[in-house]
Amino acid sequence: MAERILMNEFKTLLKEKWVHVQLHNDDIFNWDVALIVINPDSIYYGGYFKASMTFPSNYPYAPPKFRFLKPLHHPNIYTDGKLCISILHAPGEDEMSGELASERWSPARRVESVLISIISLLDDAEPSSPANVDAAVMLRKEPEVYRQHVKADVEKSKLDIPADFEMPTHDTPVREPVEKEDHDFWADSDADSDVFGGSDSDDDLDMVQSSGSDMEEDEDESADDDSTETRKV
Repeated sequence: MAERILMNEFKTLLKEKWVHVQLHNDDIFNWDVALIVINPDSIYYGGYFKASMTFPSNYPYAPPKFRFLKPLHHPNIYTDGKLCISILHAPGEDEMSGELASERWSPARRVESVLISIISLLDDAEPSSPANVDAAVMLRKEPEVYRQHVKADVEKSKLDIPADFEMPTHDTPVREPVEKEDHDFWADSDADSDVFGGSDSDDDLDMVQSSGSDMEEDEDESADDDSTETRKV
């Protein structure tokens, strides 16, 4: 089930302009990700921040792991590129940290919501619970110096933009996904897209409804015939 869910999520993200996703060595459990900040009001605007995402075999019942390949100078990003963010923590409440279950991972969450939360965290840092104390202190006491560090990180990130990749902006329309030539690669996902059950197709539902309608018409015709015979008698 994990493979089918991840394939559907991967195909969906291929259409988004704010993220660039690829499978690492064609492994659906390992993604190469680049977060692209297209909000012109963000101090991270224009950044292309490469990261890796790995998924457990029991996804979505356990959260993925996320790590920036080049650490950013940010209060909630560790020096190894990992994040201090509730949405990536295991399900359930944590009395020690005070995190509520609603703030942490749950099987109802998806990759898209994780990535959006991470992009939001870049601008909305939480210096009160820092992973990088120096960055948190700088943000509070020297915000202009902190902004200069951010601008430097943005410029360094642009060096990782692939030569054949066209960087989107807030005006760029949603792009169409480019599928692999191996059509079997996508087939399993299409065939089992409704992994949580339900009707197999709208056509089946239409057939059931049509069949029921035909039966009702036959019953009506039969009733009319009986009525006619009664009048004749």
